[in-house]
Amino acid sequence: MENIVRNAIVASDLLAITTQYALPWHRLKGQKVLITGASGFLAAYMVETLLFLNETQGLEIQIFALVRSRQRFERRFAHAMGRADLICIEQDVSEPLAFDVRPDYIVHAASQASPKYYSTDPIGTLSANTLGTAALLKRAAESGSKGFLFFSSGEVYGQTDSVPTSERDFGFVDPTSVRACYAESKRMGENMCISWQHQAGVPATIVRPFHTYGPHMLLNDGRVYADFVANILNNQPITMKGDGTARRAFCYAADAVAGFWTVLFNGAHGEAYNVGNPEGEISIRELAEMLAGLYPEKKLSVLFAARENDSTYLVSPIVRNCPDIAKVKKLGWLPRTSVREGFKKTIESYT
Repeated sequence: MENIVRNAIVASDLLAITTQYALPWHRLKGQKVLITGASGFLAAYMVETLLFLNETQGLEIQIFALVRSRQRFERRFAHAMGRADLICIEQDVSEPLAFDVRPDYIVHAASQASPKYYSTDPIGTLSANTLGTAALLKRAAESGSKGFLFFSSGEVYGQTDSVPTSERDFGFVDPTSVRACYAESKRMGENMCISWQHQAGVPATIVRPFHTYGPHMLLNDGRVYADFVANILNNQPITMKGDGTARRAFCYAADAVAGFWTVLFNGAHGEAYNVGNPEGEISIRELAEMLAGLYPEKKLSVLFAARENDSTYLVSPIVRNCPDIAKVKKLGWLPRTSVREGFKKTIESYT
């Protein structure tokens, strides 16, 4: 059998996550940790962190990875198949929980985060964030879990004039818009966490990730920065579908994941924290031009193309998106990777 090893850039990221932040990893020794959506981009990094801790610190963590597709899970974790510390649970988190694990910690990251699903499967998009969240919070209460981390989103702020946006700067979301299936269900998921924390004592904390990128992100999920990376890997012109004036703050995955663990360990129960990189704010056009310049030998150009009449992709109405991270900084976290460095690492992780 071929000896499959972990991606080298991911391995270096895991070393940084587990050594550069003074986090109390010892609390996880011998614990059962359930991670939903475990094949997804960011949740997989959370799983990888635990595997790496077992390898390097002998923490003997039992990792329960809940996924909708065992096949996709086995592709993503090909390097870890056969390990006794990684158990795959195949089910839709929106359905009644069909396993009897009593987890010490729960990370609920199962969600359809790509805009291409907001019109094609709004029911599936909102169900994981509501039905799934309710079932997992109930399991946490029954199990006496020591930590519950809910993956929300910067999209909960809607259209706000307060940019950079703090945890209290809520704007407008139209609940009668199909695209709101994501933001509104994330808002409801957050309130479920607060309600279960208030009434049942579940130690729930919430992270609101902003735009995050890195190794293993899907290059065909419809997000423009994933398209740009795919263009570069295929030696194609970087193609923009719009004027590129929208501004987004990009955070490298390893930085974000360290932030998620920081909130799980150090965050106040019943509180939400932005996790993003305000120093990574850049317009989409500037990002395209910067990425083209990373590899001058490829002689890549930046092209502007009108978005095809595709009713399945619902464009965000938000022009500028950037987090205020003062709250999470007080917990000891700060992003460390520049946009240039992070995208270079991302692109090279696919080669």
